[in-house]
Amino acid sequence: MDFHHNLDSASDCCSDTSRREKQQTAGTLNLENPSSASECCSNMREKQGTAGTVFDNDENNFFNGTTTDTPEKTKPNLSWGRGIKADWDRTVGTHWWKEMTNLEQKTIPVTIFMFFAAIAPAITFGAIYEKTTGHYIGAVEMLLATAWVGIAHSLIGGSAIMINGGTGPVLAFSAVLYKLSISLDVPFLTLSAWTGLWCMLFNVVAAFINLNKYILLATRFTDEIFSMLISVIFIINAVGSPFSPVGLYYYFDSEHTSHDANENDDGYSFLSVAFLSLVLAVGTTSFAVFLKAIKFARFFCNQWSRTTISDFAVPIAIFSFTAIDHLVFSSAKTETLNVPDTFAPTFACCDATCETYWPNDCTDLAEPFGRRPWLVDLSDLNGHLYIPFFAAIPAFLAFILVFLDNGITLHCISHPSHKLKHGDAYDLNTLIIGIMVGINAMFGMPWLVAATVRSLSHLHALAEKTQDGKFISVLETRLSNLAVHSLILGSIFCLPVLKLIPVPVLYGIFLYMGITSLTSNQFWGRFTMLFMQPSKFPSAAYTDHVSTTSMHKYTCIQLFLFASLYIIKSIKSIAIAFPIVIALCIPIRIYLLPRLFTQAELTLLDSGDENIEKWIEENVDNIDEELVEQGAKKEGSIISK
Repeated sequence: MDFHHNLDSASDCCSDTSRREKQQTAGTLNLENPSSASECCSNMREKQGTAGTVFDNDENNFFNGTTTDTPEKTKPNLSWGRGIKADWDRTVGTHWWKEMTNLEQKTIPVTIFMFFAAIAPAITFGAIYEKTTGHYIGAVEMLLATAWVGIAHSLIGGSAIMINGGTGPVLAFSAVLYKLSISLDVPFLTLSAWTGLWCMLFNVVAAFINLNKYILLATRFTDEIFSMLISVIFIINAVGSPFSPVGLYYYFDSEHTSHDANENDDGYSFLSVAFLSLVLAVGTTSFAVFLKAIKFARFFCNQWSRTTISDFAVPIAIFSFTAIDHLVFSSAKTETLNVPDTFAPTFACCDATCETYWPNDCTDLAEPFGRRPWLVDLSDLNGHLYIPFFAAIPAFLAFILVFLDNGITLHCISHPSHKLKHGDAYDLNTLIIGIMVGINAMFGMPWLVAATVRSLSHLHALAEKTQDGKFISVLETRLSNLAVHSLILGSIFCLPVLKLIPVPVLYGIFLYMGITSLTSNQFWGRFTMLFMQPSKFPSAAYTDHVSTTSMHKYTCIQLFLFASLYIIKSIKSIAIAFPIVIALCIPIRIYLLPRLFTQAELTLLDSGDENIEKWIEENVDNIDEELVEQGAKKEGSIISK
């Protein structure tokens, strides 16, 4: 990772050394143990990057956001725009050609998988947008925005793996903005456009002053909570959400909207459709997991055939169960994607003013007068000349949502355990996505940000892993991202074809994405240990060298924050605060956890694998002694004797 910090890195390191010396004096176990400030400072300058600033892999430096420049010359890191240029040089400027030409076998199945994983949420979000924005934004606008933003970002974005799309918090903000436009008696698209332009300006300024340095204070503690959250959201939405009528469970409700189109057909049985939907979803998930595991099996003639089947596991599962639905059970009408019939703006006008919606507001008309224009009229203020300036207020809240969603998603993608080699580009991504928000607002389209679930699914799909789920390497390519969104753009012109995709099969894909992403999450592993016999815990650094009580206490803190985030995200009236609560995890980790855990415990629970291995090798005797002493004091056991 690359950090841009306004303090001289050597003085940061020396002050950090002083802090550690104070901890040693107080009896706190010191795992870094640098011999001197000069040794610490020299260690921080071991790595140099193409842009002049580099993030040292040491976990302590990662936590403190320390950066270094070249040994010969140290420059202030917060000069306007320097972070953007450094990001460009380190990512696009260095690896663009390689990422655009590294076509491998894995690229094709990943493209097919991510196409379905991206287009289904786009259509779903579009339908919700239409309901919450008075038909001004719908599925067509969402598909077009998803396509062009994805293509542009795949070509010039700093992260080749990041997928942009609609998210719940931004959707909730748009709903609030629509209600605000009604109360102010201002056209919604005009207010949205001015708000989007202000949001773009705030993001541009944030990119130029390197505001992302605060995002980079997050550690594994925050990443695990966020990753666990998005995995569980996908699983629950596939099975059945308690907060909205989405998921397999609701097919067993005869009043569910999925049965409306066919309920009057002869021989239609909602229970038959419900059970078939369940079979299609679970079958898709199970078949994909089975085929994915063949890579490490003994079947087939050679490793190439096993790897090929494993790479194409998800596309094979999708097409297999789609064929089963259409060919074997054609008489059972399962739910299909609800897409519009033509490519045009969603809002159909009753007259030339285009202030009323057809057919709701003009039932006497057989056909609409026309569609709203694509380009929003910024001067259509209905006499309220203060709106261009007033829009800065909601725009600042929108900026917080966009900025945190993008920053935290990229932080999760760039975690050292993912073994990415082409660097990150926080400031560059903030700049580009901010500009895209402004453009979408001008054309009456939804604002798209980093879609965490889709981005991490893309990362996992491109990764080579060990049998236990640890990353070996990642195919860092722009081709899959470009191809996915090119397919979405093409699908806009053949929308009826999308209706062939059964929604239960897509639920199966969502279930697969959620389940497979849990396996590499340490938080999930520790959560399951809450129900295990301690002597049966799997061997790991945090089970071998951290007391069971401390480990469970750490897990329960994460679990409380996870539950809080899920509840906030699921309640529409407060979902807008979701990214802000995520950001609060950072000060909780910085200021609260050191009061509840020793430095040794935090190191073993909240560090990267490589650093944990190194630190355990150097300090295992001291760690064990400290844990024994703590156990004797807390439990009053015979160990102290």
